[in-house]
Amino acid sequence: MTEQLEKIAQAMVADNKGILAADESSGTIQKRFDSIGAECTEENRRDYREMLFRSTDAMTNYISGVILFDETLRQDAKDGTPMAKVISDTGAIPGIKVDTGAKELALCPGEKITEGLDGLRERFAEYYDLGARFTKWRAVITIGDGIPSRGCIQANAHALARYAALAQEANIVPMVEPEVIMDGPHDMARCFEVTEAALRALYAELYEQNVVLEGTILKPNMIVPGTEYNKQVSTEEIAEQTVKCMKRAVPAAVPGLTFLSGGLSSEEVTEYLSAMNAMFDAPWKMSFSFGRGLQAAPLSAWGGKAENYAAAQAALEHRARMNSLAVAGEWNTELEQAA
Repeated sequence: MTEQLEKIAQAMVADNKGILAADESSGTIQKRFDSIGAECTEENRRDYREMLFRSTDAMTNYISGVILFDETLRQDAKDGTPMAKVISDTGAIPGIKVDTGAKELALCPGEKITEGLDGLRERFAEYYDLGARFTKWRAVITIGDGIPSRGCIQANAHALARYAALAQEANIVPMVEPEVIMDGPHDMARCFEVTEAALRALYAELYEQNVVLEGTILKPNMIVPGTEYNKQVSTEEIAEQTVKCMKRAVPAAVPGLTFLSGGLSSEEVTEYLSAMNAMFDAPWKMSFSFGRGLQAAPLSAWGGKAENYAAAQAALEHRARMNSLAVAGEWNTELEQAA
């Protein structure tokens, strides 16, 4: 079992490839569709995601795996092919988001705990039969006045570790995502401090739960200042502080880090990832697991219209290729503009 988990985890961070996050909840995909004036029906959601997964150049050359929402994993494409098979036929690995969202943490104002552990063992068995070979659980850590508390960090680390153990028991690779949210006026040093604390707590809990690190993937945030911080920070500083933080807290046994795009623009997050790979040698692969960072451009190009499929697929191929270059540390603005 361990050997298969390690093989899948390595494939998820294959050279110059990364993860497409297409696991938006019903509420999030509704907002995305509203932004382009498209009706958020089950058929439209299927057609949009199928369009992404049938973007042959992007999927074959630059995407190693796709995180799906429950609805999508159960869907068939228009021609009757199961959506998981559409993905696996490109060489990418189907994955599934299994948490049920972040809720208020009792007696901790302003803090969240991610739920979804109840019945997860049975859901994993079903998801494996449906074709999922990796999975994702997202914890939400908020920086604010007096928060995060130690209790919040510990509660989320414990939930992530219990989820990861259940995933590995089901022969599914767990992607663990302890996201420190960008919102707020905090500086980079505060983001560094909280991210390091969250990661240290996470790996202590994973050890306690007997999780095999070689069969896991980390989906971390980058070390960036809060959205309301009003001083300029250089790309080099973000790259340096992010890698420094990860080296302090993430064991070398982890195969790869697939960074989230968070509240950063598509080009910003590509630029930062490229700088990290160009400037530093690391004990693990540094790749991407982007939702909006990969989908914003194709979503806008699609606009809810079938006649725009080719333009939307070209937009996805471009963003995926730019991020592939970033994994190699070879992205630059000239390549971005030339394309």
